[in-house]
Formats: sequence, C-alpha cells, structure tokens
Amino acid sequence: MKKNKKFKGVIVPAVTPLTASFQIDEAAVGKIFDHFYQHNISPFILGTTGEAASLPVTVKEQYVKTAAKNKQAETVLYAGISSNVVKESIEFAKFCADNAVDAVAVTLPSYYALTESQMKTYFEVLANAVPLPLIIYNIPATTHMSIPLQLIDELSHHPNIIATKDSERSDERLQKSLELWKDREDFGHFLGWAAKSADALIGGSDGLIPSTGNLVADIYEEMLQAVERGDHAKAYEMQRLSDAYGNLYQGGKTLGESLWALKVLMRHKGLCESIVMPPLHSLDSEEENKLIQGFLELNK
Repeated sequence: MKKNKKFKGVIVPAVTPLTASFQIDEAAVGKIFDHFYQHNISPFILGTTGEAASLPVTVKEQYVKTAAKNKQAETVLYAGISSNVVKESIEFAKFCADNAVDAVAVTLPSYYALTESQMKTYFEVLANAVPLPLIIYNIPATTHMSIPLQLIDELSHHPNIIATKDSERSDERLQKSLELWKDREDFGHFLGWAAKSADALIGGSDGLIPSTGNLVADIYEEMLQAVERGDHAKAYEMQRLSDAYGNLYQGGKTLGESLWALKVLMRHKGLCESIVMPPLHSLDSEEENKLIQGFLELNK
C-alpha cells in the first residue's frame, strides 16, 4: 500500500438510514459515522449498499448535507453519483463538491448495453465535467456489464480519474488489476469483493470497500493493520470473520434482501432502523429473529 496517497485504506459503503417517511435519519447518520471514525474508516455514501438507485434526488441531497455535518476534520468523504442520465451525474457531483465530498464514484449506466468505445466516452465526459476526483466503479451484478481492465488502464491516465473500485468476483481479474496498478502512485485500486479482502491488501491493493464494515468496522481496521505490519495470519483470521458476518446477512438472499438484513443487524447494534426504500421491503419477523440469533452466536 502506498502510504502517501490521500485515497487509500478502508472505505465503507454506508447504508442509507431512513425514517418511516423515507427521509434521512440524521441522528443515525451521526451514529454510523462515529462508528466508522472510531476505526479509522472513511464513509462512502450513496453507493449500492446505500440503495442509491432507489433514492429521490432530494433524499440524496439531504444525505450529502447530513454527511457533511458529521464529517470529521482531516478525513475523506466519498459519494456515488451514478445515474442513467449523464447530466444528472454531473450536476450531482457539483452539489457534492459544494458539500464537503472529496471524491465521487460512478458506475456504468444500467439500462443500455454499451460498447467499449461508448464506455470510454462516458467516463471521459464525466471526468472532464465533474469538479471532484472520479473513481470508476465496476459492478456487473447491477450494471450487467464488465468494464475491461485494458479500458480502465487507458482511462487511468486521465488527470481526474484517480482510482477504480472493483466488485467483480474474478480471481484472474483481481490478480491482473494488482499487476497493473499496485505500483502506480497516481492511480488506486480498491476491492469491493469482501471475500478476497486479505488477498487484495497483501497483493498491493490500495484499500477495501466492504459493506460488512457497516456492521463490524473493527474487523477491517484490524485486517489493514495486520497487513501493514506483515502479519498475514492475523489478516486471514479477520478474513474468516468477515466471511462469517457477510454470509450471515447475504447468504441465500438477493442483493436487495441482504440490504434489509444488514440494516436489521445494525438496528440490533443501535445504529439505525431497518427501513429500506421501495421497491425493497422487509422480510418477516421469523427471518429477523434468525438474523439476530445468528449475530449473537457469532459474538459469543
């Protein structure tokens, strides 16, 4: 890991805490951010875990403003700006720049299948227009497209494109990514595939973006510290815990169901309510009880 970089370390894709009227729960934002900062973690709001694709612009803006109020000095705040409308992404990035966000992440649009040429143009248009450093976010699970590594490498030389977040589950892709960028001082690699977190850090990734950090931020702080001091056994011990907690709320569930399950466990910890934005919705009380019982078993 390159220690002189501003954008590095553990970055948790924060859930969006909601009230019963589907507005931002501002008190919960404060609790969640405090949880992150206690473990030297940077918040990333309005990503996939944050249900960003389902949130009205007014709620997104409310979240950005609330995040800015709770941002600690000398910390880095990330936000997602993804939209199927390029102009909306650009305008929202400008709003973020005015409200203490330090860098923005963007996925491919998720409706039309794009050629490699169209992908390149899309990212270049955004990089030229947004007033903040841009992170290319590859997540085929939601966009149904994979951004070729060669294309990301070409785009990595744009002065306003500073990193990639990769959530694609491919060992080969991870290894090739590290070969391409682990020694780059001007471009970063972040892994969004929690099951390979320790492998990525040991291999030279700049950091992690694990959704399970919403629940157990300390695991990833300890993993990062272990890698920095060369204690790979400890790093893999933390990886096993990460896998266990991740499987607790993700196993056997769709992505949308897992976001509700994550919030159920966060509610148990007193961090936020379990309300999700439609079209997502709660599962039954039996499933809630299973989740909490599983969490208690892991914490014995």
